[in-house]
Amino acid sequence: QVQLVESGGGLVQAGGSLRLSCAASGSIFSISAMGWYRQAPGKQRELVATITSGGSTNYADSVKGRFTISRDNAKNTVYLQMNSLKPEDTAVYVCNIHCLTVGGAAIRRYWGQGTQVTVSS
Repeated sequence: QVQLVESGGGLVQAGGSLRLSCAASGSIFSISAMGWYRQAPGKQRELVATITSGGSTNYADSVKGRFTISRDNAKNTVYLQMNSLKPEDTAVYVCNIHCLTVGGAAIRRYWGQGTQVTVSS
């Protein structure tokens, strides 16, 4: 089994910054892509950013230039640095990994439980 533990969410004023972390643990053999998604009340879950094992990144247009995704492969951890936060960034942020477990036959996606980010105006 694989567990994902997220941290770093909270309440911040518009223009402020937060850094989210998501640490994966368990029977991990390898992790390929890692990413962050978010879901605001009444809206569908949307992609925020992803990063491959090689470090290639992809961002939603709405966060380009403000958010930075990074990873520490030795710690099986993905980060999301969020700067210049806006009220519309308010959502539950959920991390996601593509992971091959020890003895596993195929890569599977695993999701964290989410961390709340609230940006006040």
